[in-house]
Amino acid sequence: MGAGDGAAEQSRLAAERVQRLKRQLGQAERATKSWDAGAVGERLVADRLSRLIPHGWYLLNDVHWPGRPKANLDHVLVGPGGVVVVDAKNWTGEVRVSAGVLWQGRFARTQSVDGALAQCAAVASVLAPPHRRFVRPLICLAGQPELFGITNSDVAVAGADRVVAAVLALPAVLDQQTVVGLYAHLGEQLTQELAVEGPAVNSLTVNSLAAKPAAGRPPVAGPPLAGQKGGRPGPRQLAYGTGRGARSGTGSGGSGRARKSKAQLRAASGMTPLMFLAAFVVFAVYVLPYWGR
Repeated sequence: MGAGDGAAEQSRLAAERVQRLKRQLGQAERATKSWDAGAVGERLVADRLSRLIPHGWYLLNDVHWPGRPKANLDHVLVGPGGVVVVDAKNWTGEVRVSAGVLWQGRFARTQSVDGALAQCAAVASVLAPPHRRFVRPLICLAGQPELFGITNSDVAVAGADRVVAAVLALPAVLDQQTVVGLYAHLGEQLTQELAVEGPAVNSLTVNSLAAKPAAGRPPVAGPPLAGQKGGRPGPRQLAYGTGRGARSGTGSGGSGRARKSKAQLRAASGMTPLMFLAAFVVFAVYVLPYWGR
């Protein structure tokens, strides 16, 4: 093989690598856009759910999934109707619940329904046995505002504009003291640092502890506690994206650092491969064909 043949072979291989890297770059860009859309959907759903606060409900956003160190729960509600674990989705296209099955276009989204049930079971596992039956799953679709349905596995599916009414329609099963105690308990269990995470705790002490928002973030007031004056706030709602860094206590500040929200982690993880692939494409196009000449 002559020098010309060797150079041609190197050019062909370089071109193939460039095309492969371009495909990978496109896939990474699409994944980043999908993550961004999911983060926007979570913020929209969090805004809608905050409207439940005047009705006696408490809200935890972007918190730890018990038993899964690298997974998050989008939203957890605690109120008169029990505990509602909300999985926020920002799906596009036609979404419907037909014959008890959740569909997106022509695809049955049974995996998402199973995921909502798994989240519900994980939250129930950190509660005392008498309260586990009050935990419910709900899928909230930011891009399908008017949708509502119930799947065969009893998972509610509600659009962003109907989720508040769906939660308020739940029959009252908890009194205010129990609601406050469950909220405080879940605030401790679902916002603790992963590094010190222990096994699931199944005992519950009803008290008036409230999860505090991470330092530096403005708190959002929840409904007033029994015995408080009307003008004083009750337990705080955890600010969006700061659930992992929250601490609980009745006067002692506690220690722990605020954790990055899911959207921030996704953005950071998405940029690194994009920058690397872009640099490698430049190298392969402008440097590699002339290497060794």
